[in-house]
Amino acid sequence: MSRKLLLLTTALAASAAFPANAGQVFNRIAIFPVATNLPADVDAATPTSSEIIATTEDGMTLVYSDSPLGAVGFIDITDPKAPKAGGIVKIDGEPTSVAVANKKVLTGINTSKSKQEPSGNLTVIDLASKAIEASCDLGGQPDSVTLSADGMFLAIAIENERDEELNDGALPQMPAGNLKIVALTDGVPDCASIKTVDLTGIATVAPEDPEPEFVAFNEAGQIAVTLQENNHVAIVDAATAKIVSHFSAGDVTLENVDTKKDGALSFTGKIENAPREPDAVKWLDNDRLVVANEGDYKGGARGLTIFSKAGEELYESGPSFEYQAAAAGHYSDARNKKGVEPEGLEFASFGDQKLIFVAAERASLIGVYKDTGAEPEFLQLLPSGIGPEGLVAIPQRNLLVTANETDLVEDGLARSHVMVYELGEGQAAYPQITSSFKDDGTPLGWGALSGLVADPKEAGKLYAVSDSVYRSAPAIFTIDATKTPALITEKIIVTRDGQPAQKLDLEGIVADGKGGFWLASEGRSDKLVPHAIYNVNAKGEIKEEIAFPAELLTHETRYGLEGITTLGEGDDLTLVMAIQREWADDPKGQVKLLAYKPKDKEWSAVRYPLDAAEKGWVGLSEISAQDGKLYIIERDNLIAQEARNKRVYAVALDGFKPSKLGGELPLVEKTLVRDLLPDLKSATNGYVVDKVEGFAVDAAGEAFVVTDNDGVDDSSGETLFLRLGNIATIN
Repeated sequence: MSRKLLLLTTALAASAAFPANAGQVFNRIAIFPVATNLPADVDAATPTSSEIIATTEDGMTLVYSDSPLGAVGFIDITDPKAPKAGGIVKIDGEPTSVAVANKKVLTGINTSKSKQEPSGNLTVIDLASKAIEASCDLGGQPDSVTLSADGMFLAIAIENERDEELNDGALPQMPAGNLKIVALTDGVPDCASIKTVDLTGIATVAPEDPEPEFVAFNEAGQIAVTLQENNHVAIVDAATAKIVSHFSAGDVTLENVDTKKDGALSFTGKIENAPREPDAVKWLDNDRLVVANEGDYKGGARGLTIFSKAGEELYESGPSFEYQAAAAGHYSDARNKKGVEPEGLEFASFGDQKLIFVAAERASLIGVYKDTGAEPEFLQLLPSGIGPEGLVAIPQRNLLVTANETDLVEDGLARSHVMVYELGEGQAAYPQITSSFKDDGTPLGWGALSGLVADPKEAGKLYAVSDSVYRSAPAIFTIDATKTPALITEKIIVTRDGQPAQKLDLEGIVADGKGGFWLASEGRSDKLVPHAIYNVNAKGEIKEEIAFPAELLTHETRYGLEGITTLGEGDDLTLVMAIQREWADDPKGQVKLLAYKPKDKEWSAVRYPLDAAEKGWVGLSEISAQDGKLYIIERDNLIAQEARNKRVYAVALDGFKPSKLGGELPLVEKTLVRDLLPDLKSATNGYVVDKVEGFAVDAAGEAFVVTDNDGVDDSSGETLFLRLGNIATIN
């Protein structure tokens, strides 16, 4: 990418981020857990996935491929705000992709014995009866399938994918893949008509092993097929099955990108000459096509590129798309080779707007762009489930649907979900909190907000901390909550002796009355992270460290401090902290609220009664003093439909009388202030997220809640910033 283009995309990222969104925007209106489609006689904990998704011609039924289950699933969206399970069709093999032609579902099925012995077929399912009617042998492992605009042809990418464990995944790995073109009559394929397009010999990376990935038709009956590992695109005429042109997808040099998996978001690195290695492709018209540059071999340019069908580069996004993701807290530090991994694409006209939708697998986001005929205009981000793969637009109903393939049921985390969005008047519901951009156009980079506190004097000004996800750059964030979305305006790295402080897991923050903060760090002795309280100045420099006393550490368990607040001031200052779960000396169902007086260096505590857990565990995640009460967030560790307890409780200060450690500790009484489950469900019409971790009341009495997105690690990455209203009226 030229220096001029780099500066352009960087400037666009800074200037176009999160527009006011007046007029029409997409908002999520419903979600569908794919496991809902499991038959009654199948264990509900069986892993499922929604990978590639299609719709019937009337837009009322969704059809998706479920590879781990070996099935094709159906969802009734007659009422798009209330999707209904439509059942599944079990298939002998692994469905890889689906298309709907007339009244038939056409799905590519992988039946390979191994990567070295690929095989597969095209299976035909009748929409009305859900019966498997026929199949065509494909002679290899199918990946993407797509239908021509006139319904006369189906294109199938026969990938014969490489084995990444064999010779470190190096190409070539035979047998070679190819492109199949099948003639259709009323949606029924004519197996005898199948034509094979040889794609070998046209690319330069491994010409004998093309590895076709994704296919798309234009209105003229031409097929674009990406050869991802070969970093190449071929254009094929469907009627003649001839290659009419082909070109290299080229490479990009990226500056100011995060390149290290080091527990810090630092957009200062450089990647030189990265092959784009496109995954999905969509035609914008008969002469232009857009590709998502995921990379699956040695490259991945992290963005999207528009080419002419002759191979001329018309637009390159550079890092601008992932800048948008990072500003929304959706940049994962866990895998930086390919950044946010743009993978899926959709293109459709909604009224007079031609829209491009790009799915970022690693960021769990959908980017929405307007095709202008030249430089696409960034419009908004949509929150998706984990690992969005397939997208389908239903413009006649003003709908967009995403299929999110990742199912973490075995870890007790989020399931695979299909999500429905509607275009309508109003404001974008997401993101609810974003960051500003630096002077050089790069994002601040943030995530995993684990503690929240209000400025003592300025209404609408808050501070938050990030937890151990960012172990190399623990930070304090300044938030302007007077803006919508709330805006992170400053990021201060917590330092020790001039260097970013190590061995911290910041879970709580409170102003110290001197321009600095008290920070609570959750310890883990097995990882040499101490349980401690830190006092930092306005620059984030650690000035004092207060370790736990032996009386506490003798009984420590895995879960430590989760919030800090203050009572009194001067010589009477008392720090009050919440321990998340029971320690060894706590009765079952009770946890400690600790108190520490810095002047006297005295520790004391009370016990707090936890709600009983129906499933999983229940613990504390925040504490905040306000108007004679301690406000405490109590939550379970459950997600989506399983979530039961996300609540704000209050403990009256006149009943908070801590006793010295080592003796009997008094048990406080709590009063329910707010059940947060309705707020979490309605915030963006998504599933309930796990970690409700921050609560604060500002100088005007307004109450705020923030969730921890785990740094987009095994998480949808969604951060919810809830505005509960005045503290006097929230219950």
